[in-house]
Amino acid sequence: MPTSGRSPRLRELLDQAGEAGLLSGDKAVRVSCRVTSFLMEAATRRSGIRSRTELIEYALSKVALEDDYGDRLLALKGSVPADVEL
Repeated sequence: MPTSGRSPRLRELLDQAGEAGLLSGDKAVRVSCRVTSFLMEAATRRSGIRSRTELIEYALSKVALEDDYGDRLLALKGSVPADVEL
C-alpha cells in the first residue's frame, strides 16, 4: 500500500505492519461485509484513505498491532504489597 501523502501516524502503522510481515504474501482472503455509510465516511475522512481495500488493510493492521499496555497495567492492580515504600 503506498504511504506517500499519508499522515505520519498512518505511515508508521503501515511500516510496522509491513515489518511484522502482515502486508506481504498472497492476498488470498476475501472480506465482504456491510457497514453503515456513516462509519465508512467517518473512517475515510479520518484516515484519508479512499480505497476500501486499503482502508480495511489499515484497520486490520491497527487491530493486529494494538498495544496492550493498558490492559497489562490494569492487570497489575493490587499486585504491589501494601508495605512497600513507594
